[in-house]
Amino acid sequence: MTEIAFHFNAPDKVAYACRLLRKAVASGAKVVVVVPAEQMAHLDDSLWTFSQLEFLAHCKIDSPQVLRQASPVHLATSLDAMDANTPRDVLLNLNDSVCVGFDQFARVIEVVTLDDDDRQHARVRWKHYTDQGLNIVRHDLKLKESVA
Repeated sequence: MTEIAFHFNAPDKVAYACRLLRKAVASGAKVVVVVPAEQMAHLDDSLWTFSQLEFLAHCKIDSPQVLRQASPVHLATSLDAMDANTPRDVLLNLNDSVCVGFDQFARVIEVVTLDDDDRQHARVRWKHYTDQGLNIVRHDLKLKESVA
């Protein structure tokens, strides 16, 4: 069964995604990131520049096979382009809606900002997952901030 986690109160969705991806890649996970088309270039650039001393190797999901095999992070606007070689460890969803095919992944991570519209979309996704009988792990980044 797919493990679902919501990370709430991210101040910046792309910056937080970069930190999550760094952690996932360091643990050996392969990640597919679904991002709105209008944010793809920003995420792509951020993965090169979010830290002065490192970058996260990544490619688009429709890149040549040799590049996809070498990249731990695959960027996509949907899961439509997945093939038999697409990794299915972790799905990081930065979209407003549930990704069709999410259940092919061991883990799904949903990132939610402080924006009211984003929070409303997250409620709909949360309901979709619970309606499927899935348990959800909630990570409140505000609480973690206040403890640190």
